[in-house]
Amino acid sequence: MEDASRRTTLKALGATLGAAAFARAMAPLAAWPEDLSIDELLQRHYKELSRDDMVRVLRRLEQETLDQYGAVVTIDDVRPIPEVQFGYALNLSVCVGCRKCAEACHVENNHDRATNQSYIRVLEIKNGSVDLAMGTVDYDHAVPKKGRSYMPVQCHQCDNAPCVSVCPIEATWKEPDGIVVVDYNWCIGCRYCEAACPYHARRFNWHKPEIPAEEINPDQAYLSNRVRPQGVMEKCTFCLHRTRKGRLPACLEACPTGARVFGNMLDPNSEIRWVLENKRTFVLKEDLGTRPRFFYFFDK
Repeated sequence: MEDASRRTTLKALGATLGAAAFARAMAPLAAWPEDLSIDELLQRHYKELSRDDMVRVLRRLEQETLDQYGAVVTIDDVRPIPEVQFGYALNLSVCVGCRKCAEACHVENNHDRATNQSYIRVLEIKNGSVDLAMGTVDYDHAVPKKGRSYMPVQCHQCDNAPCVSVCPIEATWKEPDGIVVVDYNWCIGCRYCEAACPYHARRFNWHKPEIPAEEINPDQAYLSNRVRPQGVMEKCTFCLHRTRKGRLPACLEACPTGARVFGNMLDPNSEIRWVLENKRTFVLKEDLGTRPRFFYFFDK
């Protein structure tokens, strides 16, 4: 009866607020989390928030993080840098499958500790293959293993992103610098984007993330690594809370072999531009027409 009563309440709100707000109100799995405030329920889409509205939202989220996790954090609204188009490239010749990138992502982006979540999967595959279906991510032996190669896979920030086109309430979109983002407070957890992504790059929060206060990264952004609520989709954002401030992604800094290259593709002097112009790069599943901004290459 309690769940039915909540659904009745949400439907009444929907009749008043309109279709988009109704979809948002029908929270993930048709359940209203106990800690969901009315401010969160009625919050407008990110693109509709005024500067003052955004400041109030950020301060509320900071207070909620303190109340729920006991951690003092700073959450910013970090906007794209003009004349910047981000791209990422990975040298498969030197990747050794150590998974330091995935570990760094786990810590940097405030993932749930219980599930050891990360936006990066490192596939171990037979030498000479790029077949993702034949790769394994749960290897537990010493690396690199003879006869095996390694291929990290994460969000490819596609220019023609199928995850964006299937979202029924426009909770995910591509930013001017090429990064695909999610408004976690607008997402209804339908998981259409997860099903549409050909790179398995989306994650769903089945439970409220568990993170000790002392392990929470306090440097956060609204569209990036703030602690995501239960019941929403999340994804790699090229660490926009870092990269839009002139820093490198955490996964790149953690790579011990220098396999990762990141930067502004519009800058003729950037390392990523040099790789794209001088290496024979390729993208995964090119036939799908997703036009990724994540490239792979070999030294030879």
